[in-house]
Amino acid sequence: MPAVELATPEQATEMAPRILVVDDEETIREFLELGLTHEGYHVETAADGPTALRLATRLKPDLIILDIMLPGADGLEVCRRISATSDVPIIMLTAKGELQDRVAGLDGGADDYIVKPFRFQELLARVRAVLRRRGKTLHQVLRYADVVLNRDTREVWRNGAAILLTPREFDVLELFLAHPRQVFSRETILNRLWGYHYIGDTNVVEVHISSLREKLGDTDRRLIQTVRGVGYCLRLPGGG
Repeated sequence: MPAVELATPEQATEMAPRILVVDDEETIREFLELGLTHEGYHVETAADGPTALRLATRLKPDLIILDIMLPGADGLEVCRRISATSDVPIIMLTAKGELQDRVAGLDGGADDYIVKPFRFQELLARVRAVLRRRGKTLHQVLRYADVVLNRDTREVWRNGAAILLTPREFDVLELFLAHPRQVFSRETILNRLWGYHYIGDTNVVEVHISSLREKLGDTDRRLIQTVRGVGYCLRLPGGG
Protein backbone atom coordinates (compact mmCIF):
# COMPACT_ATOMS: atom_id res chain seq x y z
CA MET A 1 0.00 0.00 0.00
CA PRO A 2 1.46 3.42 -0.97
CA ALA A 3 2.24 6.00 1.67
CA VAL A 4 -0.56 8.54 2.18
CA GLU A 5 -0.27 12.17 3.21
CA LEU A 6 -2.82 12.97 5.90
CA ALA A 7 -3.89 16.48 6.86
CA THR A 8 -3.59 17.75 10.41
CA PRO A 9 -6.89 18.28 12.29
CA GLU A 10 -6.39 22.04 11.91
CA GLN A 11 -5.93 21.76 8.13
CA ALA A 12 -8.92 19.46 7.78
CA THR A 13 -11.15 21.87 9.69
CA GLU A 14 -9.98 24.85 7.66
CA MET A 15 -10.68 23.06 4.36
CA ALA A 16 -14.02 21.52 5.35
CA PRO A 17 -16.75 22.20 2.75
CA ARG A 18 -19.69 24.34 3.85
CA ILE A 19 -23.17 22.83 3.51
CA LEU A 20 -26.51 24.63 3.82
CA VAL A 21 -29.38 22.32 4.85
CA VAL A 22 -32.88 23.65 4.07
CA ASP A 23 -35.89 21.73 5.39
CA ASP A 24 -39.04 22.77 7.24
CA GLU A 25 -38.97 19.61 9.40
CA GLU A 26 -36.94 20.29 12.53
CA THR A 27 -36.14 16.61 13.06
CA ILE A 28 -34.66 16.34 9.55
CA ARG A 29 -32.60 19.52 9.97
CA GLU A 30 -31.21 18.33 13.30
CA PHE A 31 -30.56 14.83 11.99
CA LEU A 32 -28.61 16.14 8.97
CA GLU A 33 -26.81 18.85 10.90
CA LEU A 34 -25.58 16.36 13.49
CA GLY A 35 -24.62 13.71 10.95
CA LEU A 36 -22.86 16.03 8.49
CA THR A 37 -21.06 17.90 11.27
CA HIS A 38 -19.79 14.60 12.63
CA GLU A 39 -18.51 13.78 9.15
CA GLY A 40 -16.39 16.94 9.22
CA TYR A 41 -18.50 19.42 7.25
CA HIS A 42 -19.42 22.96 8.30
CA VAL A 43 -23.25 23.02 8.42
CA GLU A 44 -25.82 25.84 8.51
CA THR A 45 -29.59 25.31 8.42
CA ALA A 46 -32.72 27.12 7.27
CA ALA A 47 -36.40 26.27 7.74
CA ASP A 48 -38.02 28.30 4.93
CA GLY A 49 -37.39 29.62 1.44
CA PRO A 50 -36.63 33.28 2.20
CA THR A 51 -34.10 32.36 4.90
CA ALA A 52 -32.46 29.89 2.52
CA LEU A 53 -32.05 32.60 -0.11
CA ARG A 54 -30.49 35.02 2.39
CA LEU A 55 -28.09 32.41 3.78
CA ALA A 56 -27.11 31.19 0.31
CA THR A 57 -26.08 34.75 -0.59
CA ARG A 58 -24.31 35.50 2.70
CA LEU A 59 -22.60 32.17 3.38
CA LYS A 60 -21.71 31.15 -0.19
CA PRO A 61 -21.91 27.43 0.70
CA ASP A 62 -20.15 24.71 -1.26
CA LEU A 63 -23.36 22.65 -1.39
CA ILE A 64 -27.06 23.10 -0.60
CA ILE A 65 -29.37 20.27 0.48
CA LEU A 66 -32.81 21.62 -0.35
CA ASP A 67 -36.30 20.33 0.44
CA ILE A 68 -39.05 21.05 -2.11
CA MET A 69 -41.95 21.62 0.30
CA LEU A 70 -40.97 24.85 2.07
CA PRO A 71 -42.95 27.78 3.51
CA GLY A 72 -42.38 31.25 2.07
CA ALA A 73 -41.00 30.02 -1.25
CA ASP A 74 -40.91 26.38 -2.31
CA GLY A 75 -37.69 24.55 -3.01
CA LEU A 76 -38.08 24.67 -6.79
CA GLU A 77 -38.35 28.46 -6.72
CA VAL A 78 -35.40 28.71 -4.32
CA CYS A 79 -33.39 26.41 -6.59
CA ARG A 80 -34.17 28.48 -9.69
CA ARG A 81 -33.32 31.78 -8.01
CA ILE A 82 -30.04 30.50 -6.58
CA SER A 83 -29.03 28.82 -9.84
CA ALA A 84 -29.66 32.05 -11.75
CA THR A 85 -26.83 33.82 -9.94
CA SER A 86 -24.61 31.02 -8.58
CA ASP A 87 -23.17 27.67 -9.63
CA VAL A 88 -23.41 26.19 -6.13
CA PRO A 89 -24.44 22.50 -6.42
CA ILE A 90 -27.88 21.61 -5.05
CA ILE A 91 -29.24 18.25 -3.92
CA MET A 92 -33.05 18.22 -3.78
CA LEU A 93 -34.41 16.41 -0.73
CA THR A 94 -38.13 15.69 -0.71
CA ALA A 95 -40.89 13.22 -0.02
CA LYS A 96 -42.05 13.56 -3.63
CA GLY A 97 -40.70 10.80 -5.81
CA GLU A 98 -42.75 11.13 -8.99
CA LEU A 99 -40.87 11.48 -12.28
CA GLN A 100 -42.24 14.98 -12.97
CA ASP A 101 -40.96 16.22 -9.61
CA ARG A 102 -37.48 14.85 -10.27
CA VAL A 103 -37.46 16.40 -13.74
CA ALA A 104 -38.66 19.76 -12.39
CA GLY A 105 -35.94 19.79 -9.76
CA LEU A 106 -33.17 18.89 -12.19
CA ASP A 107 -34.45 21.33 -14.81
CA GLY A 108 -34.52 24.03 -12.13
CA GLY A 109 -30.77 23.68 -11.58
CA ALA A 110 -30.44 20.82 -9.07
CA ASP A 111 -27.44 18.50 -9.40
CA ASP A 112 -29.02 15.48 -7.73
CA TYR A 113 -32.26 14.31 -6.15
CA ILE A 114 -32.97 12.02 -3.19
CA VAL A 115 -36.36 10.92 -1.86
CA LYS A 116 -37.46 10.69 1.79
CA PRO A 117 -37.22 8.47 3.70
CA PHE A 118 -33.54 8.05 2.98
CA ARG A 119 -30.51 6.40 4.52
CA PHE A 120 -27.90 8.84 5.75
CA GLN A 121 -25.06 6.89 4.12
CA GLU A 122 -26.76 7.18 0.72
CA LEU A 123 -27.15 10.92 1.13
CA LEU A 124 -23.56 11.17 2.34
CA ALA A 125 -22.33 9.30 -0.74
CA ARG A 126 -24.25 11.72 -2.99
CA VAL A 127 -22.84 14.69 -1.08
CA ARG A 128 -19.30 13.40 -1.58
CA ALA A 129 -19.93 12.69 -5.27
CA VAL A 130 -21.34 16.16 -5.99
CA LEU A 131 -18.57 17.91 -4.05
CA ARG A 132 -15.90 15.75 -5.69
CA ARG A 133 -17.11 16.87 -9.12
CA ARG A 134 -16.65 20.46 -7.93
CA GLY A 135 -13.19 19.79 -6.49
CA LYS A 136 -14.37 20.11 -2.87
CA THR A 137 -13.71 17.03 -0.76
CA LEU A 138 -12.95 15.88 2.73
CA HIS A 139 -9.78 13.89 3.09
CA GLN A 140 -10.54 10.50 1.66
CA VAL A 141 -8.10 8.41 3.70
CA LEU A 142 -8.91 7.61 7.32
CA ARG A 143 -6.40 5.96 9.65
CA TYR A 144 -6.40 4.75 13.23
CA ALA A 145 -3.56 2.65 14.64
CA ASP A 146 -2.79 0.05 11.93
CA VAL A 147 -6.20 0.34 10.21
CA VAL A 148 -6.45 2.41 7.00
CA LEU A 149 -9.61 3.08 4.99
CA ASN A 150 -9.88 4.78 1.59
CA ARG A 151 -13.30 6.34 1.03
CA ASP A 152 -12.80 6.75 -2.73
CA THR A 153 -11.73 3.20 -3.51
CA ARG A 154 -13.62 1.65 -0.57
CA GLU A 155 -10.54 -0.36 0.33
CA VAL A 156 -9.44 -1.27 3.85
CA TRP A 157 -6.11 -2.49 5.20
CA ARG A 158 -4.94 -3.61 8.61
CA ASN A 159 -1.22 -3.82 9.24
CA GLY A 160 -0.74 -3.54 5.47
CA ALA A 161 -2.99 -6.50 4.62
CA ALA A 162 -6.13 -5.89 2.55
CA ILE A 163 -9.44 -6.61 4.33
CA LEU A 164 -12.50 -7.48 2.25
CA LEU A 165 -15.68 -6.00 3.75
CA THR A 166 -19.30 -5.92 2.71
CA PRO A 167 -20.68 -2.45 1.85
CA ARG A 168 -22.42 -2.16 5.22
CA GLU A 169 -19.39 -3.39 7.17
CA PHE A 170 -17.36 -0.74 5.35
CA ASP A 171 -19.90 1.91 6.39
CA VAL A 172 -19.71 0.87 10.04
CA LEU A 173 -15.91 0.97 10.03
CA GLU A 174 -15.90 4.32 8.20
CA LEU A 175 -18.15 5.79 10.91
CA PHE A 176 -15.82 4.60 13.66
CA LEU A 177 -12.64 5.71 11.86
CA ALA A 178 -14.07 9.17 11.20
CA HIS A 179 -14.66 9.54 14.96
CA PRO A 180 -12.10 7.47 16.89
CA ARG A 181 -12.66 7.26 20.65
CA GLN A 182 -16.25 8.49 20.28
CA VAL A 183 -18.89 6.16 21.72
CA PHE A 184 -21.86 5.44 19.44
CA SER A 185 -25.09 3.96 20.75
CA ARG A 186 -26.82 1.23 18.80
CA GLU A 187 -29.65 3.66 18.03
CA THR A 188 -27.23 6.26 16.65
CA ILE A 189 -25.57 3.67 14.40
CA LEU A 190 -28.98 2.48 13.18
CA ASN A 191 -30.08 6.03 12.37
CA ARG A 192 -26.83 6.95 10.66
CA LEU A 193 -26.38 3.81 8.56
CA TRP A 194 -29.81 2.22 8.17
CA GLY A 195 -31.89 5.42 8.15
CA TYR A 196 -34.07 7.19 10.65
CA HIS A 197 -37.17 5.30 9.38
CA TYR A 198 -35.55 1.87 9.67
CA ILE A 199 -37.93 -0.87 10.80
CA GLY A 200 -36.35 -4.25 11.27
CA ASP A 201 -34.20 -6.42 13.49
CA THR A 202 -32.42 -4.12 15.96
CA ASN A 203 -29.74 -6.80 16.38
CA VAL A 204 -28.45 -5.90 12.91
CA VAL A 205 -25.86 -3.58 14.47
CA GLU A 206 -24.46 -6.29 16.72
CA VAL A 207 -24.32 -8.73 13.79
CA HIS A 208 -22.32 -6.36 11.60
CA ILE A 209 -19.94 -5.33 14.37
CA SER A 210 -19.30 -8.97 15.22
CA SER A 211 -18.51 -9.73 11.58
CA LEU A 212 -16.31 -6.62 11.31
CA ARG A 213 -14.33 -7.63 14.39
CA GLU A 214 -13.75 -11.10 12.94
CA LYS A 215 -12.51 -9.76 9.60
CA LEU A 216 -10.21 -7.24 11.30
CA GLY A 217 -8.77 -9.93 13.55
CA ASP A 218 -10.21 -8.13 16.57
CA THR A 219 -11.63 -11.20 18.28
CA ASP A 220 -10.41 -9.96 21.66
CA ARG A 221 -12.37 -6.72 21.15
CA ARG A 222 -9.37 -4.53 21.90
CA LEU A 223 -9.96 -2.27 18.86
CA ILE A 224 -13.73 -2.01 18.54
CA GLN A 225 -14.70 -1.91 22.17
CA THR A 226 -18.11 -2.46 23.74
CA VAL A 227 -18.97 0.24 26.27
CA ARG A 228 -21.40 -1.56 28.53
CA GLY A 229 -24.82 0.03 28.67
CA VAL A 230 -23.86 2.71 26.12
CA GLY A 231 -22.64 1.38 22.78
CA TYR A 232 -19.45 0.89 20.78
CA CYS A 233 -16.20 2.77 20.35
CA LEU A 234 -13.05 2.51 18.22
CA ARG A 235 -10.11 2.91 20.59
CA LEU A 236 -7.13 1.03 21.88
CA PRO A 237 -6.74 0.00 25.54
CA GLY A 238 -5.38 2.92 27.49
CA GLY A 239 -7.27 5.50 25.40
CA GLY A 240 -4.80 5.56 22.47
